[in-house]
Amino acid sequence: MAISQQISNQMEKASWIRRMFTQGMELRRQFGDDQVFDFTLGNPVVEPPPEFKKRLIEVAQDPTPGQHRYMPNVGFEAVRESIAGFVSADQGVEVTADHVIMTTGAASALNVVLKALLDPGDEVVILAPYFVEYLFYVSNHRGDCHIVETDESFGLDLEAIGAALGPRTKAIILNSPNNPTGVIYPAETLERLATMLEDHRQETGHTVYVIADEPYRRLVFDGVTTPPVLSIFADAIFCTSHAKDLSIPGERIGYIVLGPQCEALSELTNACAFTIRVLGFVNAPALMQRTVASLQEASVDVGNYQKLRDLFYDGITAAGYDCVRPQGAFYLFPRSPIADDVAFVQALMKHRVLTVPGSGFGRPGHLRLAYCVSADTIERALPAFLQVRQEMEDQA
Repeated sequence: MAISQQISNQMEKASWIRRMFTQGMELRRQFGDDQVFDFTLGNPVVEPPPEFKKRLIEVAQDPTPGQHRYMPNVGFEAVRESIAGFVSADQGVEVTADHVIMTTGAASALNVVLKALLDPGDEVVILAPYFVEYLFYVSNHRGDCHIVETDESFGLDLEAIGAALGPRTKAIILNSPNNPTGVIYPAETLERLATMLEDHRQETGHTVYVIADEPYRRLVFDGVTTPPVLSIFADAIFCTSHAKDLSIPGERIGYIVLGPQCEALSELTNACAFTIRVLGFVNAPALMQRTVASLQEASVDVGNYQKLRDLFYDGITAAGYDCVRPQGAFYLFPRSPIADDVAFVQALMKHRVLTVPGSGFGRPGHLRLAYCVSADTIERALPAFLQVRQEMEDQA
């Protein structure tokens, strides 16, 4: 085989979203953009807030020499100081610039952290349903994934997590608000998990790091807030990006915050500064670092996503679908009316409605719908959801 067998296997497992995207392109060629209803990609349809564009122009026109040269691997100190101030207030802990590492998005942040933490055979607990890339990120650094199911409402099953902890467990990834479910793990549950992890450390002498992947942290609805992981967990590592809150996924800008109480904090900081270089990211883009530094309070209009959530959720449930109401992010994860979620997704596609089977996220029997689209797209697609559900149930 010309390519790595491992990569070949991973490409097959990761193919669902890309496959649906490719099929969507073909449908658009046949029927036109306005006749295809694509809910496959978490690609924000809203534009960045005005202050982003204003600040971007200011930074680009800055005549100060050296604006585009190399900087420390961890990023510009002034940028990290700005972010540290925001995170300190948001998380309720004292964070300094030394705890912050600028990255090329959340994906980079996760890979940098995993590279710094994992030895071959170390285990990372992944909660299903999950963002499929987690499996590959862990594999990138020769770790093993230990998949743990969440409950029927996609909440944490603490008993199952406790049973998964072993001598090689190095980390657990928490994604809240969650992709693909939109669920936010409540503070009370996280505090119980923190107690469990501390008990595990006391009994075994082995620390399990909590890696919080939170690019949707600010996209929350109905007055709900995302609990502050750096306050709750002693050994927490916070990873995020501005892809969703500023609607700039193509700019690839994010950061890591190492919890100030982390075990071996100095060693961990130095390791991440090294891995960001050897993984080839080197440093986050200079222009974007300077642009987002003063925009930590800025955000897209979250109320717009809440309206889209309500429109789609109400329409789907009225059509007979069983769905947990999302508290954040921009995804629905309803149960498929038939057990074969792949067959159901294919049936929807005949009506030019594109979704992704839950099998691609480790939870068969569901489908993911990304509602970061126009209201018109949702409204015009809803009749097909009702029609296909009735057709498939009649055939069952």
